[in-house]
Amino acid sequence: MDEDRKLDLALRPRELSEFVGQERTKKILGMSIKAARGRDEAMDHVLLSGPPGLGKTSLAHIIAREMVVNVRVTSGPALERQADLAGILTNLEKGDVLFIDEIHRLQKPVEERLYSAMEDFDFHMMVGEGMGAHTMKLSVNPFTLVGATTRSGLLSSPLRDRFGQHFHLDFYDHAELGEIVRRSADLLKMAIDDNGATEIASRSRGTPRIANRLLRRVRDFAQVNEAPVVTREIALAALDLLEIDTAGFDKMDRAILGAIIDKFDGGPVGVESLAAAVGEESDTIEEVYEPYLLQEGFLARTSRGRVATQRAYAHLGRVRRGTML
Repeated sequence: MDEDRKLDLALRPRELSEFVGQERTKKILGMSIKAARGRDEAMDHVLLSGPPGLGKTSLAHIIAREMVVNVRVTSGPALERQADLAGILTNLEKGDVLFIDEIHRLQKPVEERLYSAMEDFDFHMMVGEGMGAHTMKLSVNPFTLVGATTRSGLLSSPLRDRFGQHFHLDFYDHAELGEIVRRSADLLKMAIDDNGATEIASRSRGTPRIANRLLRRVRDFAQVNEAPVVTREIALAALDLLEIDTAGFDKMDRAILGAIIDKFDGGPVGVESLAAAVGEESDTIEEVYEPYLLQEGFLARTSRGRVATQRAYAHLGRVRRGTML
């Protein structure tokens, strides 16, 4: 495990009371956890959706910790065969949390075997092939499935309907990100003033994971330049070096907007053509970059493709064709 990965894990909140933002989600989860513990039952299954880096994995671990149970972590792509799922489910203890990241990427045969486990805590496994094939029923201890997805629209209705609770995580505002930055700085034992924290928060694309990543890079910059306290000036110098602009955009964000404007006359353009133009995977554009660009009004999505808005033109210093100076 590399150093950044270790630090990322160390900075994650461990309890709901430490989790900043997503107030409605926290309130309902806290109520559900308290009720389930009071009945000595497994908590109802939970689906968490939203862009990457907003806290889905942290919430899964918090649910397990506050339910005082174990958590087993896997992902949709890792569960290639029904035997993979059977091995995990049959080893869960009563009340345990099974966290499946990227649950929208489950293979269809594996997903269908999950249905009865979620509803009746039974796993029906096909054994053998051809005429000799038969179903073997395996008992599963009551458990809580926490599924995470960045593409909830790709989930099948039968799977989505089996989750008792569905929460969509929203981007964070600057005040919430500032609180996260100050908390993380305290854990990292680094001195930062409010203006420095605010500057990092304002360029973090509404995403805690990005805020913590930028904070670590600013810490490196401050250490190398022998700055005892991260002030706004230190933060600005570090972020400028990282080419993170005032909107929180990095080179790829600007490349996406620039390609739409310069190569496709502002759009509309399909995601596959856009991906080829900027040298990035189309899934990455849709899951990582687009949500924030759409939320902040730099990009519009139409039935014909992506379109750059006037705000994108202004941010990149471009003039839309036909616009009078």
